[in-house]
Amino acid sequence: MSGLRILVPIKRVIDYAVKPRVNKTQTAVETAGVKHSMNPFDELSIEEAVRMRERKLDVKDILALSAGPAKAQDILRTAMAMGADRAIHVVQDKGELEPLHVAKLLKKVVEEEDRNLVILGKQSIDDDANQTGQMLAGLLGWAQATQASKVEIEGDMCTVMREVDGGVETLKAKLPMVITTDLRLNEPRYASLPNIMKAKKKPLVKKTMEDYGIDLTQRLKTVKVVEPPQRQGGGKVEDVDGMVSKLKEMGAL
Repeated sequence: MSGLRILVPIKRVIDYAVKPRVNKTQTAVETAGVKHSMNPFDELSIEEAVRMRERKLDVKDILALSAGPAKAQDILRTAMAMGADRAIHVVQDKGELEPLHVAKLLKKVVEEEDRNLVILGKQSIDDDANQTGQMLAGLLGWAQATQASKVEIEGDMCTVMREVDGGVETLKAKLPMVITTDLRLNEPRYASLPNIMKAKKKPLVKKTMEDYGIDLTQRLKTVKVVEPPQRQGGGKVEDVDGMVSKLKEMGAL
């Protein structure tokens, strides 16, 4: 293997600490005037790629990529401040990108940039689709390991541990490979001020979806977006018999 050439896709989403609000037309979540940041699962991906280099693995290049509006440059600069070497910004401000659109874009980038490892978040916290990584692996015909909680690479073999119901599953595959990250994988670092300044000088290339020949035909339609129903208050019962009676009234027994 001639070193790790890593692609880390990242997405700009509403900050995880902000409570989302449905817009007035009930067609989507309100994004105007709302704080945005890097998708938390993608922070894990950048951190893991940088740690691979710090573990003295032969990392040749870490490329961060984001498809989104002009402000998506902010999270790309953050990724480079965390340790990515360079970035590509695919400018896209018309309509929503579906997981298949993104997977096809990433396939093109993998081929053009000669990547042999893709590390991405298992899902973005805005649509929670959890599909892009799996679709990308299918399009490329590569091995995949989802929801990674630990990643080890030796030579061209990759071992991934992932938490499953009732325990831990260990997967082993040969590079090239697609890995999606879960919360227990690591704790992302804060970008220091010197690294933020250095990131401003790192290369960031702008491209468009047309440059990659991606068909943006919408296959999914959002019919309506509504707030979840408010939780109803609880009630008290005097004894076990009262609880049983209440459960029967509710149809739970």
